[in-house]
Parts: sequence; structure tokens; C-alpha cells
Amino acid sequence: MKRPLAIDFTPRQLLWASIAVALITIGLKTWAWYITDSVGLLSDAMESLVNLASAMFGLTMVTVAALPPDEEHPYGHHKAEYFSSGFEGILIIVAALGIVWTAAHRFSDPQPLQEVGLGLALSVGSSVLNGLLAWVMMGAARQHRSMALEADAKHLITDVWTSVGVVLGIVLVQWSGWLWLDAVVAIGVALNILKEGVHLIWRSSQGLMDEAVEPETMQHIQAVLDSFAHQRGATAIIRFDHITTRRAGQRRFVDVHMHMPSSWSLGRAAALRTSVEQALMSAVPGLRASIQLLPSDVEAHFEDLRDLK
Repeated sequence: MKRPLAIDFTPRQLLWASIAVALITIGLKTWAWYITDSVGLLSDAMESLVNLASAMFGLTMVTVAALPPDEEHPYGHHKAEYFSSGFEGILIIVAALGIVWTAAHRFSDPQPLQEVGLGLALSVGSSVLNGLLAWVMMGAARQHRSMALEADAKHLITDVWTSVGVVLGIVLVQWSGWLWLDAVVAIGVALNILKEGVHLIWRSSQGLMDEAVEPETMQHIQAVLDSFAHQRGATAIIRFDHITTRRAGQRRFVDVHMHMPSSWSLGRAAALRTSVEQALMSAVPGLRASIQLLPSDVEAHFEDLRDLK
């Protein structure tokens, strides 16, 4: 099977590419709007401005996220990527409202479109660039577990569908002669990207609130723990409980209690814990495991009423 193209690119390289593509598409789409005077194409160009700002902010946040832990941030800076996703969502919403405002005025004052053929060609060309970049970025986002790349890729995909809608709308305007359709298309574009903006803000908020790891990651963690669990007859010799996980950007964290016979020496218990930690981190790249050792007949108690006051 052919490996994904994204495997050769880092998040920083792809975000630099996104900035370059955004500048090119801004030029193409602005040119298309200028020669056609279509608010549909204007809305498309405005979304490309959002692409540029988002890619620049995303590059900044990916750079911050890659910084090593320091005295003020002992757990690292991995959550910085969630700010990129939230910022992009806010920009998308602002752009959507601006598109609606511009399009609303065209209902009362519709304008004929000019040089439609060249305008559509420019729009389609920019969409091809965005589509290719989005395809590569989505593969890299999965590989690097990068929220910033995923947000930028999804926005580019939205931009492609936006352009498709605009092109179809302009074709309908030319075919039917109904000039008000241009404004309807622009508002449809705005509603589409508004939905994407809300979704990105929601995803960002969930990441900042220490969301649990993905179900497939949890399955890998559970499989490793099950391979170390052991019992003799009806008595559990090695068992695990209180498994807690969270995500922070590219990092995944798991906290777990490992119970073992109280007669074991500290050295034997620590050696087994090391083996479990190494197996977990091998099964899930980027995982950080924290294992607390407890005797088999001791249970940890959480959510003490005094802690909830």
C-alpha cells in the first residue's frame, strides 16, 4: 500500500505551505470577484483571508506547543494547539457574519455579473490548490495527532465545498437570469462556514477541559493492562483499576492503580511497573503513563466529601 504523502511533512512545514497557498488563493479569488462583481465570489475571497490568518496563528501555536517543559509549565505546552482551533473558529464566525451583511444589501440592489468564465476558472483553480493541501494536511494531522493541522485541513475542505457552491450558484444565475441568486449563494456559504466555526470552537473547548483519549487509544491501553493482569484461581494476583486518561494536544496521559501481593519486595514491584509503563508507551506513541502501586487488599478512595466542598 502506498504510504500517505503527509508522512514526509512536519506540522510546521504544512502550515507554512498553508500560508503560501492562502496568499495565492486570496489573489485568485479577489481577482475573480473584481472582474465579475459577484458577492458569492467575494464571500469565497473573504474565507481565504480567514485561511491566511488561521494558518499564521496555527503556525505560532504549533511552535509554542513544541517547546519543552519549563519551570512555569512542567507538563509542557501541548495544549497551545487548542487555542489555534478556537481562534480559527472565531475568525470563521466573524467572516460568516460579514458575508451575510454584504449579501443582504444585494437583495435590494442586484447587479449583473461580468466575465463569468474567467472568474469561475480562477475560483476552480484556487479550489484545486486548497483541496490538494487539505488532503495532505489531514493525513499529517492523524499521524502527528495535531489539532492545529486538523482544524486547518477541515477549514480548507470547507473552503473547497464553499467554492463548489459558489460556482454552481453563478452558473444558475447566468442560466436563469435571476440576479438575486448570487446573494442567496453567498448567504448559503456563510451558513455553511458558520457551522464549521462553531464546531471548531466546541472541539477546542473539549480539549482544554481534559477530554478522555479516543476510544481506539483506550482499547490499546486496556489490551496492554489485560496482558499483565494475572490471577491464581479465584484470587487476583495482579490487577488494575481506577484507569483515568486525558489528552493534551499531541500528548496522551493515563493514570492507573496496579495492585499486587503485599509480600512482594519493592524492587520486584517497581520492575513490573516499569515493564507495564514501557509496554503502554510502545503501544500508544506519545503516551505518558503514571502507575501507582498498591497491595492487593488495599483500595484507593476518591471523591471524598471533604474534597468536594
